[in-house]
Amino acid sequence: MIHEDIADYAAALPPMRGLVGLDLGDKTIGVAISDALWSVASPHETVRRRKFGLDAARLLEIIAERQIGGIILGLPRNMDGSEGPRCQSTRAFARNLARLTDLPIGYWDERLSTVAAERALLEADTSRKRRAQVIDNIAASYILQGVLDRLGHMRNAQ
Repeated sequence: MIHEDIADYAAALPPMRGLVGLDLGDKTIGVAISDALWSVASPHETVRRRKFGLDAARLLEIIAERQIGGIILGLPRNMDGSEGPRCQSTRAFARNLARLTDLPIGYWDERLSTVAAERALLEADTSRKRRAQVIDNIAASYILQGVLDRLGHMRNAQ
């Protein structure tokens, strides 16, 4: 099921299962995973996009291997907060993925996640070639870490 609101998403999550964060690009999907305590997001891999069926099969394989309890998709809003064609594409991907899994699916505003990932890689003096290889899964980890931090604040506020 797809959840627009992060509180609804959090309520649907099973306890003690990690989350997967996805940064959807035109050519690749960055994948990050969290620990079962929802404290740390780690880059996992970059999936080369081919056809939806093949992409989804690989993602569901990762989800099964890691016993994931929920999926977060980075929602690429415009800087003014509006939604353009990339948001529509992400929402379509989520609808198609929801047909293949019962896991809760949520969205997280990914504005500037790729910029933050690029900055971190530059600060780490990563080569241009290496940056190109890992930028998407680093961006996915920024997206997922944002969700984990929000979930932590929600737990602490209760």
